[in-house]
Amino acid sequence: MAKQVKLSASPRSEGGRNAVKQVRARGGVPAVIYGSKDKPANLEVSRRDIEALLSHAVGENILVELEIEENGKKTSRLSLIQEVQHHPLRGEILHVDFHAVSMTEKISADIVIESYGEPDGVKNFGGLLEQSMRTVTIRCLPQNLPEIIRVDVSAMKIGDSIHVRDLPLPAEVEADEDGDLTVFIVAEPAVAEEPVVAAAPESPEVIKEKKPEAAAAGAEEKK
Repeated sequence: MAKQVKLSASPRSEGGRNAVKQVRARGGVPAVIYGSKDKPANLEVSRRDIEALLSHAVGENILVELEIEENGKKTSRLSLIQEVQHHPLRGEILHVDFHAVSMTEKISADIVIESYGEPDGVKNFGGLLEQSMRTVTIRCLPQNLPEIIRVDVSAMKIGDSIHVRDLPLPAEVEADEDGDLTVFIVAEPAVAEEPVVAAAPESPEVIKEKKPEAAAAGAEEKK
């Protein structure tokens, strides 16, 4: 299951470019939290803390307990990191969107699918493992959110396939996709066609015209 991590945050009342520059100048990252029943709120988080959090994440869905301190009081809001904006050249984090969630309400999320093991059809028969889906949409309570879905493909033979309905999801998690969709398939090995060599055209039979002397000799023999 996805690990629930804590992240300190503080309210951000300033707006505009100058205010954002000031936040970044003091080592912070502007952020916003929205969703659930509360109004959207502007926040500021530590650049160092958010970078460390993201660097240790296994999957793309991170469950974060935001500890928001204001006027000496702390409040907690559970959220998912919805989007992280990076600088196109330097790669530094520019902005973070948090989506507030409730521990008692199911959420929808796209979870990465990863295979492990070498299929029998690939190892022993030269087949090719093809993956048609990289993520699957699931529904579950936030505390049951998986970090990643790992699928053992080692027993797959040539022509075998794994569908959404076959994914090893935890009991509390359900796929929000068509169960017949193919995730993995072991295809037959590609056979290289031998180049066709064109046959050389047969030379036509050349009938030579007999010389007059040879023709006369042939006529004498027939007599």
